[in-house]
Amino acid sequence: MLKFTLFIRSLLFLLVMVAVTVIWAPICILFAPLPYNQRYYATARWNVFMIWAAKVICGIRYQTKGFENFPDGPVIVLSKHQSAWETIFLLMATPRPLVFVFKKSITYIPFFGWAIALMRMIPIDRSKGKDAFAQVVVQGRIRLADGQWVIMFPEGTRIPVGQKGHYKGGGTRLAVETNTPVIPIALNSGECWPKNSFLKKPGLVTVSVGKPISPEGLTAAELMQKVEDWIETEMRVISPHVYQDGQAKK
Repeated sequence: MLKFTLFIRSLLFLLVMVAVTVIWAPICILFAPLPYNQRYYATARWNVFMIWAAKVICGIRYQTKGFENFPDGPVIVLSKHQSAWETIFLLMATPRPLVFVFKKSITYIPFFGWAIALMRMIPIDRSKGKDAFAQVVVQGRIRLADGQWVIMFPEGTRIPVGQKGHYKGGGTRLAVETNTPVIPIALNSGECWPKNSFLKKPGLVTVSVGKPISPEGLTAAELMQKVEDWIETEMRVISPHVYQDGQAKK
């Protein structure tokens, strides 16, 4: 009976998400002439609604910790990645507009991709290797100067609950190149909205924000080690029940 209830709630949430996206994406095109901050705010109302819908329909609540650590200045946000939930939540919740670095192919997705294309994101072609990162540096520098924050997921993809992926240095390389502090974020969204799972489970997601880490005097690898150490330590604070003997599952 429990699984049936989860299935019905998850199906209802999916139907609501699809319907709202199909309706909202064309409306977002009408926001194109607006100044960027207004366009971003208006477009992100989809995110606000979906986080609310996840709470009402699926019982996915959230709490925040350390949001006072967000500075009044340029930063690069480096976040744990367990679920699609944080890609929706962080875009609406941070005090400045976020710029995601993501695969260019996402902009080709009907409706959703159209809205994303209006929001000054940084789409890249990963097959271009070094050229792709050079593009991230050029566009990232521009976005940071314009007052946006760049966000990257250093593990590169969604990681199952209790596990740790390989932390890649693209975000800290950008931080060193642009002399921009990084903000680490730990979260446990995968406990409610698991990777590659249709079923959404009720529960409480904790989003924990660390203090800014300056890149001054550090290599990209050294800076990433600090980010990784903070995130993985904090994961054991917010989700102690999914770790064994204090160690991440392999």
